[in-house]
Amino acid sequence: MSGTWYTTDHDAVGVWRRSPREEALLDVVMDQATGAELVPEQLNGRLVVPALSAKASVGQLAYETLRNAILGMDIYHSDADLRLDEKTLAADLGVSRTPVREALARLEHEGLVRIVPRRGVYIVRKSKAEIIEMIRVWAALESMAARMVCERAASEDIGTLRTLFSNFEDGEVRSHLNEYSVANLRFHQRIIELSQSPLLLQLVQNLLVHVRAIRGRTIGEDDRAERSIVDHMHIFEALEARDSELAERLVRDHALNLADHVEHTVDHLD
Repeated sequence: MSGTWYTTDHDAVGVWRRSPREEALLDVVMDQATGAELVPEQLNGRLVVPALSAKASVGQLAYETLRNAILGMDIYHSDADLRLDEKTLAADLGVSRTPVREALARLEHEGLVRIVPRRGVYIVRKSKAEIIEMIRVWAALESMAARMVCERAASEDIGTLRTLFSNFEDGEVRSHLNEYSVANLRFHQRIIELSQSPLLLQLVQNLLVHVRAIRGRTIGEDDRAERSIVDHMHIFEALEARDSELAERLVRDHALNLADHVEHTVDHLD
């Protein structure tokens, strides 16, 4: 990988700077990985499909819009509607059915939807065993991302992680659980982003819809929210101190704790 180390007057630690080509690639991947902005109202099982703008080809926009809509919904919600109607999607997007059909074929190739002949198209929901495996893979990827954050991210960017939880530092987590769930999900996505690794961003994309949904579904169980914010502060402090070994271990353990929780307490996925 190309790139250069720089130091600045604002940060005595070396900061990784990517080449222009890597910057362009990262911008593309980031748009795909985080195109659906998280808000509390979207933490449900409804697919929200906005109309297309005229900034790119219809086929590409249909694909990106449908993909982001799927990533933005809770596919594990009890009343999630997993069936996709091609005609309805075309009407929502304001296009013909051809680009929708092409977009769905691409999404099936990525494993996000399943096309069943003579029955329809369905968003893919994983089994409990598959979810646990995906969380463990996420743990490996996010922990590596944490190490990269220590090596590459600017201090002011790392500092943005603390601001995500500025409204929950006085025992306000339980009374604002939806808002905290959004901040929690954003925290983990932000660590991936701050790794500044296009490859890592690409690897986590197909895990994102499942891991994010399970995090959102389980954050209110037991005392997970309260323990979560404590874990996050410890992770932030390790990142801020550029302690890559500690940050990597804390992030990995935090994710593996979620896998253990799903394994022992989540029954609706069986």
